[in-house]
Amino acid sequence: MGLIEPMILESSRIAPAEEAMEIVERKGLGHPDTICDAVMESVAVELAQAYLKRCGRVLHFNADKGMLVAGQVACHFGGGSMLAPMRLVMGDRATYEWKRKRIPVQAIAERTAYKWFKQHLPRVKPFKDLECQVELKPASEELCSVTERPQEPVANDTSATVGYAPLTPTERLVFQIEQYLNGRSFKKEFPDTGEDVKVLAVRRGRDLSLTVAMPFLAPLIRNESEYFHRKALVERVLTNFVTRKSGNGVSPHVFLNVLDRPGAGEAGAYLTLLGTSAEAGDSGEVGRGNRVCGIISLRRPASAEAAPGKNPVAHVGKIYNVLAQMLAEDIHKKVHGLLDVTVWMTSQIGHPISSPQSVVVEVIPASGTTLAAVRPQIQREVQQAFAHMKSFCKALTRGVYGVC
Repeated sequence: MGLIEPMILESSRIAPAEEAMEIVERKGLGHPDTICDAVMESVAVELAQAYLKRCGRVLHFNADKGMLVAGQVACHFGGGSMLAPMRLVMGDRATYEWKRKRIPVQAIAERTAYKWFKQHLPRVKPFKDLECQVELKPASEELCSVTERPQEPVANDTSATVGYAPLTPTERLVFQIEQYLNGRSFKKEFPDTGEDVKVLAVRRGRDLSLTVAMPFLAPLIRNESEYFHRKALVERVLTNFVTRKSGNGVSPHVFLNVLDRPGAGEAGAYLTLLGTSAEAGDSGEVGRGNRVCGIISLRRPASAEAAPGKNPVAHVGKIYNVLAQMLAEDIHKKVHGLLDVTVWMTSQIGHPISSPQSVVVEVIPASGTTLAAVRPQIQREVQQAFAHMKSFCKALTRGVYGVC
């Protein structure tokens, strides 16, 4: 492999944190889209480990097509019941047999999905509240061959990806809010809240509007009066948290469950039986959730590639997505004098994954920093990243890097 020669550009933009406005979103642990991303990524990790154990290598698969079809519930203050279960459809391609060795793909996918729900959304009971439908089918011979070349695996797709660093204060705050609301200490204080948290921030100058959706658990809320009492307590605690994290000079305004209507009974309160809107209100799909960096920032560049569920040793839609984000973070951390770093990567199908079609690094230097001064160190960071591609992909097979 020759040395990677990245294109290094000085951006004409100002730093994102200094822009006049930002729009940032995060879909939390119990959001249907995040569920799909997280479950299919877990399936990818388990399939990769199963192939390694049985065959000594990661064979061809892509488990990046997933849909969570909403169920139906009868939900009311004080309780409710499941009328029709949610259905998780897990699809795309996988290798079921290699040199007379059978790999139980369907069993692995089902077991992994149910295990994920048990660990993260324990109120959802397998078979009763959730059913799995595995639609992972064998792939074409040509695509299967990309993981079996005598040299390193080659890219099994032509992809374009992007990563950026650092997160702006607004982006960090959105991430922190969801982590706080789904954190252990908050759930201990408010066990009557669900995990389907969604946060949307709109910053105009120093004015920050935060719209938060989070369900309350119907079995633990006896009536409408109790609902609005508990909601007021959550709003107070959340506003205090946001005020502490926002820093000086920012005026945050917090809005929680704005669809609520006092006096409308169950129709005017955000109630769920199990803590996720997927039980009745909203379906989910892989690729509609958070980017690899953990948020959806609408004024940032974004790739159409969904990293969750893709093959960790051959699919550049995953490898380059994660690598671009990690590389942007490393460059910003190690190369002093940069306000912002954006990394683009593209691949061509059939080319070794350690030989990208292009790597472009766009930076916003701080005052007193020149592109000429930082260029050599940026080049070294890029070259080191691709020189360690094999170990990076091994880490991906173990699920070391979060992708949603």
